[in-house]
Amino acid sequence: MGMTLPIQLGGELVGTIEKLGDGVKGFEPGETIFGMVRAGAFAEYAVAEATDMVHLPDNLDVVQAAALPLAGTTAWQAIFDVAGLASGQRLLVTNSSGGVGSLAVQFAKARGAHVTAMASGSNEVFVRSLGADVFIDYRRQPFDHIPHDMDVVFDTVGGETFKRAFEALKKGGFMVTVVAFPEDEAQRYGVKAKRSFTLPSAQNLTAIKDLVEAGHVTPYVSSVLPLVDIKQAFALSESGRTRGKIVLQIDP
Repeated sequence: MGMTLPIQLGGELVGTIEKLGDGVKGFEPGETIFGMVRAGAFAEYAVAEATDMVHLPDNLDVVQAAALPLAGTTAWQAIFDVAGLASGQRLLVTNSSGGVGSLAVQFAKARGAHVTAMASGSNEVFVRSLGADVFIDYRRQPFDHIPHDMDVVFDTVGGETFKRAFEALKKGGFMVTVVAFPEDEAQRYGVKAKRSFTLPSAQNLTAIKDLVEAGHVTPYVSSVLPLVDIKQAFALSESGRTRGKIVLQIDP
């Protein structure tokens, strides 16, 4: 789908309800909510669909909650809704220290899956603290030669990592990616492969909220920057070295 200028950036937010539209139920002005929007979250005021919003988890502040909507929904839809990861299955996450991957590790463990997590060695302590059963330092080990029996691979890296990760799947396994476009790799390896496209889902976000409130999931925020430093935030994100999420905060 094409985009027409001017483009309003920002697909997720945490905020206080200023005004409700006609017929909106379940929310009140002054309540704090979070969720995904189609555009315009990088602003002091934004319009959101009530059906895409959820009340803030009781045990998170607004900064932590800001790390959940897009990254959490992306991970949830990919590993559960698309790949069908179930209790007892084996999952490989190709970037387990990023905003999406770090949540995927926690979601999978909460569901009862066995998780092999790939990241740089400097992130090993962090990733293991998320609950990963096996850690692979991709800079020191040929990751695709280590696990061979994965039921699901969740890829957020793309490129050569995506292509090599097929080696980790067992026959009949499932490759789900949010950055690449599978072509003929699935047939060659005897597996399934699909690109996951993230859509706003209050249902998914409510399930995530329940895990957060139960103490099974904690979002990690690496940096908090003021909205005026949005260019720096994008530079940090594009560096590929961010642990967890970057949050933009509007000064009160």
